[in-house]
Order: sequence, then C-alpha cells, then structure tokens
Amino acid sequence: MKLLLIEDDVKEHDIYKEIEKTRNDIKFIAMTNSDEEGINIVEKYKPDGIILDLELTKGTGTGFNFLEKLNKLKLKNKPKIIVTTNICSESVYEFLHENNVDFIFYKKQNDYSQDKVINTLLLLKGYSNNIVKVIKDEKECKNIIDEKINKELDLIGVSAHLQGRKYLHDAIYYIIENYNNTDKITTMQYLVRKYKKSNSTISRAMQNAILHAWRISPLEDLITHYTARINYETGVPTPTEFMYYYANKIKKQL
Repeated sequence: MKLLLIEDDVKEHDIYKEIEKTRNDIKFIAMTNSDEEGINIVEKYKPDGIILDLELTKGTGTGFNFLEKLNKLKLKNKPKIIVTTNICSESVYEFLHENNVDFIFYKKQNDYSQDKVINTLLLLKGYSNNIVKVIKDEKECKNIIDEKINKELDLIGVSAHLQGRKYLHDAIYYIIENYNNTDKITTMQYLVRKYKKSNSTISRAMQNAILHAWRISPLEDLITHYTARINYETGVPTPTEFMYYYANKIKKQL
C-alpha cells in the first residue's frame, strides 16, 4: 500500500520510517509537513492511503486546508484517509465527516499507536465506501465521565444541592481530562476562572460538601467506596486528596 504522511512532528516521521523497515505491505512514497506539498504529491504519485495531522503548527498550512484542496481534485480513485489529531471537538469531527475522512485517531487516547494507524489503513484498503469511525467520540466520552463522577459522589452522600459538589465534580473532571497535559493550569485556577469566585470560597465550599457527606453517610458506605488513607487527626479528606482520589479511580475504570 503506497502511503503519504502529512505530519509536522519529526518524531512521528521517524517512528513511521522505523515501522516501514519492519513491514513489506506498506511503502511511504513521501513524508511532508506541508498541505500544499501534500496535494502536489497526491496529484503526481496517487497514494493509496494518507495519514493526516490536522494542525501542522511546525509546518505550513493545515490538515483542514488539505482536505478542502483534495476535494477539488475530483480524483477517480480517492485514497483512504486517516486523521490523527490532538483536537477533540464535535465541530472538528463534523467537518471531517463531511469531508469523507475514513477514520479518526485521537492521539491522546491511551492505546494510540502508529502501528494501529497503519493496520487500520490496510484494513480499509479493500473497501470502496468511506467508513467513518471516531475513536473516543468527545460527547460520548464526556457523558461517560460525567456519569461516573456523579455515581461516585452519590455513593458516599455528597449532596447534589450543595455548591461544593459542583466544584468537586468539575475539579475531578478537569483532572481526568488533563491527565497527561503538563501545560495545564492548576485545578483551582481552572475553578476560579470558570466560576469567578475566590480560591478560598471554592475551597471552603468543597470542604463543606465533603464534611457533610462524612457526617450523614453510614460509616460502612464511606469505608467501602472511599478507600484512600485519611489523616487520623481530621478524620476527613481534604478537597485535594478527595478530587485526586476520584480522578485516579475513574481514570482506571476508563
């Protein structure tokens, strides 16, 4: 299968080159970080498959531009297209669907690998129709995480009517969503920006919600569902201990 890689990350180029050396079922006819050059290569060499990065921040153009230009070529035999991206939004996925992308890989998902991208292209090669499948669809992902957080909070009696519960919910969600993002702002900074409340107000509300749960919930429920070690002097977790415990717990479930 003749492949074209349009990607601005040099490390990704190197990984695909190493994969190519170990296989006899693929051949990269070109690797580029330019959408314009990518179009020229498609016109000249007619690849069977394309691996396309959307942002190309270290190159020229974008994957969006490439797809729009590709549609204007009116190719008789259109190559299979897999998009690899760090962008996770419904509007982006909708654009990709409309532009007949065959498959979308979200780079931040735990089981992402370049080998899977290659294998998926080979799998799609025999199909004449466009197959669109979104890995970890954003909306579905958010619903699953939201449900899991609410279920865990309900199990230990963190009352829904308390404002602190909302802060705890959003803090846990933020930690999960930004688990491997080293550039993220702190959880408290996120809550302060979102709710336009002071750090102390948010912290106090979260602690009150936790204290309320520890006062009203049966001890056996707390022991069963909150298994982290608690400071024996206070008898209750701090907001930071609480939200990171549940972020880690739910992350493992996911």
